[in-house]
Amino acid sequence: MGFSYKRSKRVGEQILKEISGMIAKSEIRDPRLESVVLTNFHISDDMGYLKLYFTKMNEEADIDEIKEGLNSASSYIRRKISQKLSMKKTPKIEFEFDSVLEDGYKIDEILRDLDSE
Repeated sequence: MGFSYKRSKRVGEQILKEISGMIAKSEIRDPRLESVVLTNFHISDDMGYLKLYFTKMNEEADIDEIKEGLNSASSYIRRKISQKLSMKKTPKIEFEFDSVLEDGYKIDEILRDLDSE
C-alpha cells in the first residue's frame, strides 16, 4: 500500500508558505503585522475553509490588533493566493492566535522557578 497524502494538506501547506512569504517580504503593508509568524494551519477536506494559526515575536504586540490586521488583509491575501496558485476557488481564511509558544515559555519559567527553590 502506498502512502496517502491528502491534496487538501498539500494545498494548505503551500498557502501557509505563500502567506508567510508575503508577510516576511512586507507585501502586506500593515504595521500591525511586523512581528507575526504563521505557525500552523487546518484546512477542510473540500478546501473551502482554512484556519491559519499565528504567533507574535514581539511581546508588546497586541494579539487583537494583529488579528484585526490579518482579517483586514484577508481579501487581498485570498486574491494573491488565487493568482499565485492558480486556484479556481480559494478557501475562506480565518486567523487564530497560537498560544503554544507562550504556554511553553510560561511552563519553562515555572520549572526554572521550581528548580531555583
